[in-house]
Amino acid sequence: MIGSFSRCSMIPCLHFRRIHHGFSFLNVLLQFSYHRHSLLSASELKYPDEDSNSRSFPSNTPLNNSKETPFVSSAVNRVTASNQCYGKELDEVKSRNRMITDYIRSGDLDSAYNVFENMPVRTTVTWNSMLAGYTKIAGRIEDARQLFDNIPEPDIVSYNTMLNCYMHNCGIKSAQAFFDQMVFTDTASWNTMVSGFCQNGMMDQAYQLFQVMPEKNNVSWNLMISGYAGIGDLISAEKLFRNAPSQCVVAWTAMVTGYMKSRKVDLAEKVFDEMPEKNLVTWNTMVSGYVENGRADDGLKLFRKMVETGVKPNPSTLSSVLLGCSNLSSLKLGKQVHQFVNKSPLSLHTMVNTSLVSMYCKCGDLDGAWKLFLAISHKDIVTWNAMISGYAQHGASEKALWLFDTMKKKGMRPDWITFIGVLSACNHAGLVDLGIQYFDSLQKDYKIKAKPDHFTCMVDLLGRAGKLLEALDLIKSMPFKPHPAIFGTLLGACRVHKNLELAEFAARNLLDCDPSNAAGYVQLANVYAAMRKWDCVSKVRRLMKDDKVIKFPGYSWIEVKSTVHEFRSADRLHPELGLIHEKLNRLEKKMRLAGYVPVLEFALHDVGDQQKEKLLLWHSEKLAIAYGLLRMPAGVPIRVFKNLRVCGDCHEATKFISALEGREIIVRDNSRFHHFQNGKCSCGDYW
Repeated sequence: MIGSFSRCSMIPCLHFRRIHHGFSFLNVLLQFSYHRHSLLSASELKYPDEDSNSRSFPSNTPLNNSKETPFVSSAVNRVTASNQCYGKELDEVKSRNRMITDYIRSGDLDSAYNVFENMPVRTTVTWNSMLAGYTKIAGRIEDARQLFDNIPEPDIVSYNTMLNCYMHNCGIKSAQAFFDQMVFTDTASWNTMVSGFCQNGMMDQAYQLFQVMPEKNNVSWNLMISGYAGIGDLISAEKLFRNAPSQCVVAWTAMVTGYMKSRKVDLAEKVFDEMPEKNLVTWNTMVSGYVENGRADDGLKLFRKMVETGVKPNPSTLSSVLLGCSNLSSLKLGKQVHQFVNKSPLSLHTMVNTSLVSMYCKCGDLDGAWKLFLAISHKDIVTWNAMISGYAQHGASEKALWLFDTMKKKGMRPDWITFIGVLSACNHAGLVDLGIQYFDSLQKDYKIKAKPDHFTCMVDLLGRAGKLLEALDLIKSMPFKPHPAIFGTLLGACRVHKNLELAEFAARNLLDCDPSNAAGYVQLANVYAAMRKWDCVSKVRRLMKDDKVIKFPGYSWIEVKSTVHEFRSADRLHPELGLIHEKLNRLEKKMRLAGYVPVLEFALHDVGDQQKEKLLLWHSEKLAIAYGLLRMPAGVPIRVFKNLRVCGDCHEATKFISALEGREIIVRDNSRFHHFQNGKCSCGDYW
């Protein structure tokens, strides 16, 4: 009879290992009545100090001698009597279970445990709730296991919760060992293991387990499809997708994610258009996919369509959209999104506000970012990091370091990303000794393991300051193999300080790490060009051609009246190029009278000086600035963006232009912002 109830799914999954069958059946019926409330659903009531073989409540019902029909009738009568007798205790247990759950949800495990310890009666649900609490906190695996071992009658929920605890705290091997010893398993148990293998990229093991699963559900298929898509094995993902008994929205979305990650945007679009049903995750996947694949325009268009369709965005949606605005350097679009946020409940969400702070910083509006930062009532570590990094990128190093100290005083513990911002602040201000102190503090005081990004910051810090040998020693002392960015950073410093020998060493190692990296060839050629070694420049360029290395050209862009205008060096395509050249010619005359002298070493071609001056005058950032002066209203800052490091001659010229035109000019290159005003730059010529 008990088995009949269980097989018909009239009660939750229960396991009866006791000899007291009379009360066990009574408990089944009691639990069935409370299962709808999700508070008493797993096993009978237990007094915490009783032996596991003692009964929780007295029962005189001899199950073995009863026939089925009279027995059920008699048992139901006894259930009614028991409900009257023990109703108050049951209500109290439900109330205490709810308190434990509420405490755990709020992260207060100590209070939850106090309630648990003081309960005179517990159910398996009570034990499972506490076990789930330990699962959510890293480093409590021993406490969790001790609690699990003390559960009088662990059910499948107990086992699955403990399995999850091993998976999250100890990794796949420990979870596998526990899974192999589990007395009870269900499809959720198998799915947990499949998920663990997939998340660790162990798709062969995941597939082997998937093949022998006693029963698969949609979750099982979705996990496998997502796993293969996640590692870029789209052939296997497509095969499973076709063979799945049914393709739900999760499976379709997994395919979209896989195509986007593999940069097969056209296929992602095709699947998206064919989907019979889309949910918010699907829309978010497409929007973020466009942004990550350099098609922020399409991402923003899809966002508009999504809102028009009636799908309400969540914080993840807006985070992707604002990143798209940042990538486009479109402050106007970012402000429009900000207005949209202010009209929705998301205006109170920390993640959304943090994304807005980051957008304002990356689009060059540091004042807007700071005002919003001050208005955020609840700031998490990501919020502080965004503002610290923003100040660092803009060269406001003192403010960045002051904010770092303020954050610590407020009890916020820095993480590894915080120190990226702090080291960048030191880097842009040339605070070498202070940067070294922070780098040491990162590991000694905060026990944060230095990552490649931290070493890159330090190599840049030492290299900019001319301490090239110290930077090389640091690279050699790294506990892991240097990645290309490390040698690229060293190579850039060698160019600034004209150290040819070390530049060749850095370029060699950079190309060993990444033979297709055009930056290595270009930087080395630039070092040779600055030292007028034109034969060497030609050799590097021939080598690039032979190795079929593609060099992405430098370009600058400016947004005027919601339209982005892009310029390349010696641009020939812009429709107003004649007016721009006239403006630049007039500016050049004024600048020369004011003392400007072209820095010819940044004209990287073996031509005469007069031709070099002309090439410098037509650099992309100068063209963009001239167009801004022609088309932007007086008093409005001119914001120009460049995909490469700003040219040294352009940097010098822009200082003169800002003074002569009485305009604030903000230039963002691939590493920082330069604020030009009254003939000076915020970088203090240290960049």
